[in-house]
Amino acid sequence: MSERVVPEGSRQRRRPTKQGAVLSEQLIVDTALRLVAQHGTEALSVRRLGAALGADPSALYRYFRNTDALLLALADELIGRAQEGWTETGDWREDLRSMGLRIHACYLLHPQAAVLAAYRTTGRPHETQAVERILGILRTAGFPDPLAVRIYHAFVDQALAFAAQDAAALALPKAAREADETVWHEVYGRLSPDTHPHIAATFPLLAVDMVDSGYPFALELMLGSVAGLLPPGVSDPLRA
Repeated sequence: MSERVVPEGSRQRRRPTKQGAVLSEQLIVDTALRLVAQHGTEALSVRRLGAALGADPSALYRYFRNTDALLLALADELIGRAQEGWTETGDWREDLRSMGLRIHACYLLHPQAAVLAAYRTTGRPHETQAVERILGILRTAGFPDPLAVRIYHAFVDQALAFAAQDAAALALPKAAREADETVWHEVYGRLSPDTHPHIAATFPLLAVDMVDSGYPFALELMLGSVAGLLPPGVSDPLRA
């Protein structure tokens, strides 16, 4: 794509595409997410998007200046979908927990797109809304601003790092994913207690626990540590 993006109010094309739909930024983003889910990251191209939309690929230039701008829009869409239906309870632990789990779950619903987008900073509306909400949770709970910012940074990085890792595993070809899963039994389950006593002793627990993501427990560890940083005299709902 090239530098020919047209401002929203100046887009004149309202004729339906060959598929009977009117082209819009949201339609392009939704179609791109579908293509990436079906065909992998290589599907994010002007040619394939144009074909899927029934539109001349050059028409996409009116909405996104290049493929990176489209990728940022996909990243922001995932953040927006993670926040759909979220409501603040006033309990900072519960609000951060639900926000983190929503982000993680949403990225796992779109693993191919998450692999492309989890590490990007979009500056778009859904992302700025999420930043505002998380900082609001922390500041309202009584964390001073310097601490609220550091906690926000750690919280978001943890959620996105786990989301990216778990999404990457889900995005693997089925054969590779199944091969990885068998390693715990085929390799770790056969290690001798003489050479690997700790693995041998914990293997039944290890094999079960490693099937699922470590994020929920890591999140609880973080929330517990964050609670210890509350200034003296600030109440914690869990201890109230």
